[in-house]
This record gives sequence, structure tokens and C-alpha cells, in this order.
Amino acid sequence: MTRGAAALAAGLALAVGAIAPDQAAAAPAGPTCGGDSASARRAAAEAATAPLVDETPALAATGTATDKISSSLPGRLPIGLWSSSGVTLRTPVAKGGTVRLDVDSKGFSTDSLTVQRYDTATRRWVDLDTRSGGGSRPTHGVFTFPVTAPAAGPRQPHTVALRLQDLDRPGTVTVAASVSDGRGHTYRAPARTATATRPQVALTGWQRGATLQRGGTGREVTVTVKNTTDRTYPALAASYFAFGVGTGHALTPKDMTLRQYRAGRGWETVPLVATGCDPGMSAGLRPESGTKALAPGATATYRLKIAVNRGAPRDVKSADAGVSVGTTQTSFFSQELPFTLR
Repeated sequence: MTRGAAALAAGLALAVGAIAPDQAAAAPAGPTCGGDSASARRAAAEAATAPLVDETPALAATGTATDKISSSLPGRLPIGLWSSSGVTLRTPVAKGGTVRLDVDSKGFSTDSLTVQRYDTATRRWVDLDTRSGGGSRPTHGVFTFPVTAPAAGPRQPHTVALRLQDLDRPGTVTVAASVSDGRGHTYRAPARTATATRPQVALTGWQRGATLQRGGTGREVTVTVKNTTDRTYPALAASYFAFGVGTGHALTPKDMTLRQYRAGRGWETVPLVATGCDPGMSAGLRPESGTKALAPGATATYRLKIAVNRGAPRDVKSADAGVSVGTTQTSFFSQELPFTLR
């Protein structure tokens, strides 16, 4: 990976975030550094599994009365969104029983697939135990969780709510569920397949080898997002990131001007914020319409104007930059927009 690609990946990952409703283009807080990064990861993990009172899943049984185990899986898995699933048991499972999901993917690694179960006792979503199929891009993974259901049967099915999320790229995923009942028996459910999809994103107006003149009017770029999935993205998030280092100086937010066009308001300046750990800056963006929710078939547009200010350090000759679009937690599109300074 080149320095520019590495900087872009790091910057965009940190820049994707929620934007306050009353802010035209508020940038998220900068990243943590050193020892703080571990605490940040812990906080993120705790937030992801915290009790979700408003998101308590419906424990709807799947399959028929004759199925020892049955499972559900939606036909599509929009990247970056949680998709509901579930496993229903109609056979007694003693303490020590285990549900196993054998997952095969095409187009992306199973390592990028997150599967969680809902623990009704703690009202938390809990990650399943995982085992990778091996290799640099494994396409087979195993997800397991313990289960005890001594009273499960045809008249009293025991259902465990699951949810899945693909964090990588489009493709297909096949899930085969089975249960070991703790008494030496294993029962299997038919495999189910889903297609991982994502919105279509088009970028226009930025040419390869773009040059920005210090003190010039800058260049425009337009990002268009069309939701071609069957689900609403409730909080679409987009960001811009720039990173430029010279022999003795680096670009800072005061050296660049980022503007965004807003319907009914015209061009507005978007605050760029230093990312903290390394030289670089980022800004959160909002769709031209101001509405972040993107329903199936709907389109969101981001029109940007990027300029380098007259006082930018002369020893900085080029910069790596880019845009990213996704949810508040993950990106499903990113594009490099490097430029030369004159």
C-alpha cells in the first residue's frame, strides 16, 4: 500500500461519522493516539453491544413443527446495515449444546462478516465465536454460540434472534445452521443464501493529475449516491480527507478551503478539522438536500469545491485526499482525489 493509500484509508475511516442535525458540515472528532486507541476500541465495542431498548428483536419462530432446527436469512444484506436473522430449535438441547453456522462467501472474505445473537437475559447483542477458514482472503468461516433449551419441542420452539452485517463488498453468502444437542446428536437445517449489496456511487468532475493553484478558485467534484438496495440507509454519512507533507511543513486546516453546495443556501464553507495523530484533516459532509436518510431508489448528491489557500507552505508540492460514503460506522465507498500544488 502506498503512503497516499494508507493515509486515505486511515483518514477516511476516522472521518466517517454522524453529523449534528443543526450543522451544515461539522467534522467528527479526531482520532485517539497511542494508548488511547485501545480504550477507544473498547468503548466502540461496548457501544455496539449495549442494551438497545428500542431495537429489541421480535423472536419469531421459523420453519415447521417437524424441523429439529430451522433458520432464516433475508435475500439481501445491504453493506453497513444490520440484517435480521434467526435460528429456531424444536428439539431439547441440554446444557453444553452448541449452535453452529457454517458460512461460505463469494466476492468478499468471511472475516468481514459480523454475526451477533441477542441475549434476552442481558438485552445485549453479543458477537458469536468465530473461526476463520484460513488464507489471506478466506471464504469459509464458522460462527458458534452456546445454547440451552431443555424444553424445546414442536409445541414450544426456542428461537434465538441473530443479526448479520457485511462490512466489505458485494457478493453472496451461504449460511448452513446446525445444532449439537449436548446428548451426542447433531441436527442440520437447509443452507440459505443471501446477496450482499450496496448503493451505487458515481464521482464526476475530478481529473487524474489535478492541480490546485495556491490562492485559486479551486476545483469542483460531485459525488452521487443512489440507493439500489431494498433497505433504507437511515443515517448516510460522507466525509472528505486531505493529507499533504513537505520537507519541513504539512498542510493544516487553515491552508485549505472546502465548500459544499446546499439546496436553497448556495455554497457554504465546511470546517476542516485536524485529525490529531498525523498531519491531515477531515470534514463531515451532508447531502445537498440536507436529508441523511436514503430510501430505496433515492439519490443523494454531494457537490464540493476544494481550494488551497495562498498561504499554504511552499515546500508541500502534493497532497493525498479523498472522499468516503457509508454509514456512521463503516464506509461502503471511497475514492482517492490526490492533487498537485502550484
